[in-house]
Amino acid sequence: MDVTSLRRAIARTPLAPVAAFPKRLARVGRHNGRIMRTSARWLVTSREHHNYTYDLTKLSRSHLAWFVSVICDVPVGQVRAYFDEIEGDETLRRHIEQTTAGAARRGLADKQVRYARRIGWYAIVRATRPAHVVETGVDKGLGSCVIAAALLRNAAEGHPGRVTSLDINPEAGYLARSEPWSQVVDLVIGDSIASIEALDRPVDLFLHDSDHSRAHERREFAAVEAKLAPGALLLTDNVTATNVLAEYAEKTGRRFLAYRETPARHWYPGDGIGVAW
Repeated sequence: MDVTSLRRAIARTPLAPVAAFPKRLARVGRHNGRIMRTSARWLVTSREHHNYTYDLTKLSRSHLAWFVSVICDVPVGQVRAYFDEIEGDETLRRHIEQTTAGAARRGLADKQVRYARRIGWYAIVRATRPAHVVETGVDKGLGSCVIAAALLRNAAEGHPGRVTSLDINPEAGYLARSEPWSQVVDLVIGDSIASIEALDRPVDLFLHDSDHSRAHERREFAAVEAKLAPGALLLTDNVTATNVLAEYAEKTGRRFLAYRETPARHWYPGDGIGVAW
């Protein structure tokens, strides 16, 4: 009996779990070993303690391009061009590097500029050309800068727009306080629900990225509903943790899709983008 036949014979006996254990153990060991090496390298080389930044794997970047293509009904090649546009924006990259290096909280921020799923935000703004974007949750302002960069490109092509960035922390948004990006950013400090209710312009694109509790996420979508322009997009950065936007989409008769990113060379499993339209 050859080796293959012997293995098949054992697989049909009570000894199968015992015979398979060494192979299973080796696979788990290799997997956990990779995670441990990646985690150890991150602990030594990174300063970040939350809101982690990283690059996407090549496959994840490709899937994000198709995700945006479907949501915005634009050719996938155009979406890839938008990705290249933001990743090749050296002026923005230098600004983020220099501002981070001089910031009071630089001890908790990495020097490298890594956008991850935010290139998807950029492409969506470029493709839909919104007049008014609202984002809740700003932190350093990396996402605000990405959105602002897209709005500035749109304006240069004859489609001006602004982003209202909401955060409860008065120190938030320091990356987005410099020109030219600050020219299209309205940074509002305060409770996001009250700030949404005070909006005096229709909202073409809304992005939830603040308090990630289910209750608060629901409250934000409920609060912004009356402010939405026809055909507005609703985005959530919380899609890997809750089903709030999917449930809201079903309740309000919208379509919904979700994308989950895969970080490259990072222990964190990644976040995602949920879109209702």
